[in-house]
Amino acid sequence: MKLFIPKEEEILDGKITDIYFDRTVKTLSYLGIKDVKVRMEFHSYGLPKNYNWGVFAGLEEVLKLLEGKPVTVYAMPEGTLFKEIEPVMIIEGNYLDFGIYETALLGILRQESSIATKAARLKSLALDKSMIFFGLRALHPVSSIIADRSAYIGGMDGVSGLMSKEYLGLEPSGTMPHALMLILGDDEKAWEAFNNAIDPAVQRIALVDTFEDERFAALKAAKLLGDKLYGIRLDTPSSRRGNFKKIIQEVRWTLDINGFRNVKIIVSGGIDEEDVIELKDYVDGFGIGTSVAFPQSVDFSADIVEKYIDGKWVPFTKRGKWPGAKQVWRCNSLNDTITLLNEKIDGCTPLLKKYMDNGKIMEKLPSITEIRQYVLSQLKTISQ
Repeated sequence: MKLFIPKEEEILDGKITDIYFDRTVKTLSYLGIKDVKVRMEFHSYGLPKNYNWGVFAGLEEVLKLLEGKPVTVYAMPEGTLFKEIEPVMIIEGNYLDFGIYETALLGILRQESSIATKAARLKSLALDKSMIFFGLRALHPVSSIIADRSAYIGGMDGVSGLMSKEYLGLEPSGTMPHALMLILGDDEKAWEAFNNAIDPAVQRIALVDTFEDERFAALKAAKLLGDKLYGIRLDTPSSRRGNFKKIIQEVRWTLDINGFRNVKIIVSGGIDEEDVIELKDYVDGFGIGTSVAFPQSVDFSADIVEKYIDGKWVPFTKRGKWPGAKQVWRCNSLNDTITLLNEKIDGCTPLLKKYMDNGKIMEKLPSITEIRQYVLSQLKTISQ
């Protein structure tokens, strides 16, 4: 038995690929074709239904994958909001040097951008509310760091993964599980034990829906922990909820009239966009899992759009796609214009920059916190 996880060197060597790319290389080699210089564009020709934009994520891993290979990469900065058809990245070079990596490149961009986009959509609905990503249990462990990174970039205020501190520099966030309550068999024993055992720097957020009515349990937690209690979490299953908003309002009222206005209310359990819209005026934060971990897919494709023929770049692509390598110009908010790569528009900002030249990284990459702030700054200027 084993874990079905590829080694890093197998990814870097191009072994994580679809067989037809390997056969393409063999066919070209059979024909004696050794140098076919192309520009390949990465874009989404169809965002999910009701999506007006996506968040570009995964660039750091793309550059790691291509580093040292004789290719040039133009890309939007990671965290840029993009629209349908707009190229988010262009790879220029001999197809035989990078074509085998198309599978991995698309997988990186698709998974990370899909998660970041969903996180950003949720955050945009309640910019002033705390949102913590709890979605690792919905994913294979090999995706845990990727998911935490993408969710954080998209706007989540924190992530729950233990290893994200080591890999991402993010202090993991979380509350307490029902398992602790059930093992100890008593709410108050569990709250008190957690309070005594865990570093005082960790916020005390008491789970209050395990054994009894949420209103009574919330008040018990507030009285037991006093000023040490940061908040309470409601994770009430749908089979017991009735009207979740009314339960939350009842808990809030009970805490307030008993002098615990400072105690925050955090909700979790199947939270999605419609829940944020309904509950954001009554809660202080959300724990969000599956809707971010398994979002609608931002489908990227990679297409050759130019070939280098007789000393010049010639627009060349398949049916249904726009030929020619392109630049995206942002004039204000998400008012974008697409031109050919070498054209210019006065007064607007070009979004695609050269990040790699002949395998050498040209731009200093921002931290994930800087990328997240970039995403949030864009969210403040647009609506979905």
